[in-house]
Amino acid sequence: MNGKDKSEQKKNEDFGHLNRRTALKQIMGLPVLGGLSAGFGASFSLEEGCLLAQSETGNNEKTATDKVDAVSGATRTSWEMPDTSTLKSKITKAKIGPLEVSRLILGGNLIGGWAHSRDLVYVSELIKRYHTKEKVFQTFQIAEQCGINTFMGNPIMNEMMSEYWRWTDGKMQFISDCGGGGGHTIVENIQIAIDFGCDACYIHGGIADRLVADKDFDTIARCFEVMRDNGLPAGMGGHYQSTVQGIVEEGLIPDFWMKTFHHTKYWSAQNPTEHDNIFCREPDETRAFMQERPEPWIAFKTLGAGAILPAEGFKFAWEGGADFVCVGMYDFQIIDDANIWNEVQNAPSQRKRRILETVTENEEPAAEEA
Repeated sequence: MNGKDKSEQKKNEDFGHLNRRTALKQIMGLPVLGGLSAGFGASFSLEEGCLLAQSETGNNEKTATDKVDAVSGATRTSWEMPDTSTLKSKITKAKIGPLEVSRLILGGNLIGGWAHSRDLVYVSELIKRYHTKEKVFQTFQIAEQCGINTFMGNPIMNEMMSEYWRWTDGKMQFISDCGGGGGHTIVENIQIAIDFGCDACYIHGGIADRLVADKDFDTIARCFEVMRDNGLPAGMGGHYQSTVQGIVEEGLIPDFWMKTFHHTKYWSAQNPTEHDNIFCREPDETRAFMQERPEPWIAFKTLGAGAILPAEGFKFAWEGGADFVCVGMYDFQIIDDANIWNEVQNAPSQRKRRILETVTENEEPAAEEA
């Protein structure tokens, strides 16, 4: 039983026992403000908030998406969703192996606190504090309302995803990047992600760059083997053109690519010293290489980690041949970004690479309930 199945089973068990006083006694003394503001890894979890809110209202029939207000204390509030009336249509999907993946993918760097903020030392901590558990789950649900059905993260986020599947009705797919760390090899971390229940894996871009530079193709082959033996699409990341070219020359072909792609005309890209400011130094070479590749390509860092406007970056990526774009988005950006992506995809373009077949046409957003 993988992580998704276990989350669903535990959800059913917990909601059948919400009225048990023993469960409430275990959480009544937990700190509300401290726990929620600390984000993930805090002792006060979302499910505990649901239980505590219900104990105070005397109502044991609330939904999993009820929450504790971190400002006013342990009071039940509704899960407030933003007005989606400005969403023009939902994001379409195409296939990576058997997976139906939204062409716009929610990236995990902002949620995880990896801001790529050049030399601003406080930004990563700021965005980690912004992304409380409730804020992350709300971000996921906004994304799903827009047709974005896939989140790109890493095994550190396994527990977060488990709670989202368990305590909401969300169906967000999880593609996990995998590298060495936590006392595990890259192959071991891939197996951990698979056992958890991720929908696809790929070799983390920085790790992939190093493996190819070291000519450690045996490890790459083993990673692909483990992914495919478990029935998952096997992906290859990379920041350098030499990375993706290198494995093709070795005859190692992934099921999908996760390759950086952006232009280099923004201001900070011109700095001769590289300091978290540029992620694709050879966009023309990347475009030409991908033009000849049949495998699906997820382009990331398409906005230069926040230095390029979405309308500009999305157009560059789509016309350059990207099949999907992975973008870190705050909750308040998602609807606008979805509209911009659809405008770019539907407009006449100079794209030369083949277009993957759309498996779900744009849908009109669901009408708000009265």
